[in-house]
Amino acid sequence: MTFRATLLAAAGAAALLAGAVSPSLAVTDEDIANDAKTVDDVVSYGLGNQGQRYSPIKTLTRDNIKGLIPAYSFSFGGEKQRGQESQPLVKDGVLYITGSYSRAWAINSRTGEKIWEYNARLPEGILPCCDVVNRGGALYDNLFIFGTLDAKLVALDAKTGKVVWKKDVDDFKAGFSFTSAPMIVKGKIITGVSGGEFGIVGRVEARDAKTGEIVWKRPVIEGHVGELNGKPSTMTGKTNESWPGDMWKYGGGATWNGGTYDAETNLIYYGTGNPGPWNSWLRPGDNKWSASRIALDPETGEIKWGFQTTPHDGWDYDGVNEFVSFDLQKGGKTIKAGATADRNGFFYVLDRTNGKFISATPFVSKINWAKEIGPDGRPVYDDNFRPKDPSKSGDGKKGDSVFAVPSFLGGKNWMPISYNPDTKLFYVPSNEWGMDIHNEPVSYKKGAAYLGAGFTIKPIFEDHIGSLKAIDPTSGKVVWEYKNKAPLWGGVLNTGGGLTFTGTPEGFLKAFDAKTGEEVWKFQVGTGVVASPITWEQDGEQWVGVAAGWGGAVPLWGGEVAKSTAGINQGGSFWAFKLPKEVASR
Repeated sequence: MTFRATLLAAAGAAALLAGAVSPSLAVTDEDIANDAKTVDDVVSYGLGNQGQRYSPIKTLTRDNIKGLIPAYSFSFGGEKQRGQESQPLVKDGVLYITGSYSRAWAINSRTGEKIWEYNARLPEGILPCCDVVNRGGALYDNLFIFGTLDAKLVALDAKTGKVVWKKDVDDFKAGFSFTSAPMIVKGKIITGVSGGEFGIVGRVEARDAKTGEIVWKRPVIEGHVGELNGKPSTMTGKTNESWPGDMWKYGGGATWNGGTYDAETNLIYYGTGNPGPWNSWLRPGDNKWSASRIALDPETGEIKWGFQTTPHDGWDYDGVNEFVSFDLQKGGKTIKAGATADRNGFFYVLDRTNGKFISATPFVSKINWAKEIGPDGRPVYDDNFRPKDPSKSGDGKKGDSVFAVPSFLGGKNWMPISYNPDTKLFYVPSNEWGMDIHNEPVSYKKGAAYLGAGFTIKPIFEDHIGSLKAIDPTSGKVVWEYKNKAPLWGGVLNTGGGLTFTGTPEGFLKAFDAKTGEEVWKFQVGTGVVASPITWEQDGEQWVGVAAGWGGAVPLWGGEVAKSTAGINQGGSFWAFKLPKEVASR
């Protein structure tokens, strides 16, 4: 070794020991495409665009996890606590994370020292439905890109945190907002919109990730025309095919939970939210494509197929939950499939190439709005549990109430599921609850709530609401279940070491044996965990990280179930844990 090489090696070792951060390298399309396979970084939401949330790292196991120790906690600071639902990204010794009130940080992933901080200047009058959360950002080239509560998309220099470009997604005064993590597909940043309770129309759009310029827009409600390369493109469906009168103009279908992408089919998958208003008596018909899963061409935004989980939704059973690609072994054949745990309480498996229905099985208890899912994938409704028509009540102001299961917060809400290719199981954070719900008259007014319903959530079991379930997609059967007293509101992570991680509102990050469901480790972070954990390898050691901070929709809309979370302290921090080399080698 030359004298110069010796000096460089010594300098590198010293920098490593000091926890110094090496210069950031540009994130490429290839980095993102390989994210599910690489172990030393996390450069996409879902640990890969398919959204499986599985890492192949095998260092950490049930036998040595007792050696997993906290390395640092990074505080988000200030009075802006509220819900922290962000999934961080890690690249070249830097961890990027967003927080409540549209904030973002870059920190040293080894030491937790802050590199930069960005605080969006939010205007008065923002209209977030369900807390001031943000679920994460995207890395591309030398940019960190995320959305803000006033419906803007911001690209920051990943090294400095300085604004490179900022674009309006839509008018926050009309009820639009932005909470989900963007996705990068072939140099395009793919995003949706939030605001389904305000009569907005949901859409998916693609921008040039380096410039923020629009490439295409695709409204998800029929009757609306898309955009391609600055010009009107095609209409979604046909006007009034499944919507009466002008109801489609304020039809909802918010795409607020982000999407997934599968390179094998070259399709983007997005879920769409509830139709507007909640009062279903005002909009007879299927109301496409609300409460659905749709597949889009990443080059043009054209809808290639759609599957509606809850046609003519009357319960706010948003269909936004993530559609996770996997290979299904059935009847001696391998099927390119995708699975989704819907808010309506059923676990669906579809052919991801064409949207063909394969199966649907209940994953929560006591579902009553539907008797079953028919062989064509359509629910067989039980009309006794649809809120009654207020126009036929005594005073015309309030329809008769019903008790429907699950509640409008769903059998599963936003919190991401995970698929483990080793066990071939899906891991679903679910909740067991119902609601008293009634309908009311309502008309659209810009920026005003567009519900036409009233509700109170109630638990259906005395000992638990939250339930983490391992589900076999070939049969729909629950292989194991972990019951939690308070509702579960955080995502799930699986690892090659046979572990399943998730957090609880009671403040624990927990690990389970992925095969048996046995709890093998937990750590108290001091506030509720309602975010998605990640894992990565650094300096030859396996790390696990999660954002912590109690909030989200449950304490805002929880009704009687909010009692199960009474007394939980708010917070705002990122916790990093590691398994030291000497422990892993024992």
